Amino acid sequence: MSRIIAVANQKGGVGKTTTSVNLSASLSLSGSKVLLIDLDPQGNATMGSGVNKNDLEASIYDWLVDGVALSGVVHRCQAGYEVLPGNADLTAAELELLRQDRREQRLKDRLSPDLDQFDYVIIDCPPSLNILTLNALIAADGVLIPMQCEYYALEGLTALLETIEGVRERGNPDLAIEGLLRTMYDPRNSLTRDVSRQLIQYFGDKVFRTVIPRNVRLAEAPSHGLPAVLYDRHSRGAVAYMALAGEIRRKHGATAS
Repeated sequence: MSRIIAVANQKGGVGKTTTSVNLSASLSLSGSKVLLIDLDPQGNATMGSGVNKNDLEASIYDWLVDGVALSGVVHRCQAGYEVLPGNADLTAAELELLRQDRREQRLKDRLSPDLDQFDYVIIDCPPSLNILTLNALIAADGVLIPMQCEYYALEGLTALLETIEGVRERGNPDLAIEGLLRTMYDPRNSLTRDVSRQLIQYFGDKVFRTVIPRNVRLAEAPSHGLPAVLYDRHSRGAVAYMALAGEIRRKHGATAS
């Protein structure tokens, strides 16, 4: 059974797209069939997967709004996962969706016929609460929340949790918190350690055991159009994302396909 995970945080710069790309690659390399949906008009997950967002014959806009078949839009990436590419056309998709019936369920409706092809669907959400993010949360089984261990991150987390609760009330009562992922983690920083302790105190096992370190290779990989697990599989960042994939697969009892 496919599991849909929205990677979301209303605060930008927390490693959301890095997590979406590297988790997709790590799950795929672990034997799972994975679809990565780039729902951010910036198209960074698309570029980081080795697909040129500026040279697409068809994008997620065509699939989401015009009803083009998934097979006519997806690209298979070097790591083995498939990406549904996004670009600036998604900004127009927002306006189109606002005019449609079931506008908040459009992503869920379009995904439904193809879900049995995948073990995991990872959705890279925009860094804001808009109709696209709402579509992702309505469609998702769980929300993975990447966050830095800093003071302002806790404020942003409160707002996101309120959003998740609102989505539960308005159409997706089973939406779960997949987990809180500590990113750009530097254990030498006392504030990082303090915030990390607070997260574990309040959220317990909802905080992933895996932490994603600050890592140069993670930052370099997107410029080569590769996930870190292919760019430098021995780097600390790549090893961490493979560990995260293992943690998620064990959580849901996944076995290699």
